[in-house]
Amino acid sequence: MALFNPRALRWKIAALTASACCAVGAVIGVLVHQEMSERGDRTGEQRVGARLAAAEREYTRTGTAPLDIEILTPRQLDAPLARALAARDPKGLYATWYDKKPPNWYWLWAVMPVEGDRVLVARTDMSAEVRSLQLLDRSIVKAVLAALAVIVPLAALATEPINRRLRHGSRTARAIADGDLDARIGRRGRARDEITEMAAAMDVMAETLQSKLENERRFTADVAHELRTPLMGLSTAAELLPRDDEAAELVRDRALALNALVEDLLEISRLDAGAERARTDVVPLGELVADVVRRTGSQTVVTLEDAAEVETDPRRVERIVVNLVTNAHRHGAVPVEVTVTGRRIVVRDHGPGMPTALLEEGPQRFRTGSSARGRGHGLGLTIALGQAGVLGARLTFANAPDAGATATLDLSPSPSET
Repeated sequence: MALFNPRALRWKIAALTASACCAVGAVIGVLVHQEMSERGDRTGEQRVGARLAAAEREYTRTGTAPLDIEILTPRQLDAPLARALAARDPKGLYATWYDKKPPNWYWLWAVMPVEGDRVLVARTDMSAEVRSLQLLDRSIVKAVLAALAVIVPLAALATEPINRRLRHGSRTARAIADGDLDARIGRRGRARDEITEMAAAMDVMAETLQSKLENERRFTADVAHELRTPLMGLSTAAELLPRDDEAAELVRDRALALNALVEDLLEISRLDAGAERARTDVVPLGELVADVVRRTGSQTVVTLEDAAEVETDPRRVERIVVNLVTNAHRHGAVPVEVTVTGRRIVVRDHGPGMPTALLEEGPQRFRTGSSARGRGHGLGLTIALGQAGVLGARLTFANAPDAGATATLDLSPSPSET
């Protein structure tokens, strides 16, 4: 359908070409029209002038004039012809006046003063010249339209190589946005123009972005791995502290929090590397979600509405649900409700709602986006979104009209999969 899109580049170039052709045709048409009009006027004036000159010689010799020439006094002239006579160049032999009443009345009047306070008046029909000029104008318009009928399609076809290169660049950009960091536009054809420069700049940008992301991913994984061993020792040592000591209890709590953070970082690094693969099994979604929520030990209301059996990875669904429920309790407010309808899971709280930045840009690690949502690392929703991507599911976030935030996990197969 891009071929018929009026906003496509090919049609904009074709329209520009058509406008240029019309402008050239209009200029040429005006010049030709003006030249032919002046030539017709000169021909008519020469014709009527020759008749008046012959009539003047006959009037001088005989006192009479040919039948097609009138002998009048200046007072008998029509007002336009009298004004033309009064404005006549003294060096000119006669004065002229064009009597035009479209569509079929085109006369050229000429008046010549003679001896005895008399004037000779002649007229000639200019309809033939006017019709010839009109036919010429129509011929020019037809020629311009015929040229446009050929030039516009040729201009649209001539832009196809440019459009093909631009479409390839947009497909590559979308592939990079979808996670294929190895995609590159490359150099296509021999052209060295602005599109080639843009493609080269985009490839450099993609390589730089890939390098930075790889460095960030490697750094995250290395930090998490390096922290794992000392944290295991710290957790073991914390377990040896007295149980009835408040300070020891605080140390154990922080050790567990650090250990959970390191595990989250490792999971994110695996998701970023694309190393995660779903292991699917057919499970009753309602029973799975109810069991997962029950094991969280939180005060969460579970509602099942025609829950379906789905083929999915239950471990990853569990991870997503746990993160969503935990996030709702940590950053929202009770009651927290989980509703399972068909293949869809909706987690809702009744807190201040999600910040605008999260709704517009999606979850960002180490950023919660709003102090009203509480403190956190922003990893829970990031991991949930990554696990949903591994499942091929859709995880969306929104704010309820009557306060509170909602997270919806849709396990329905995408149209491409069906």
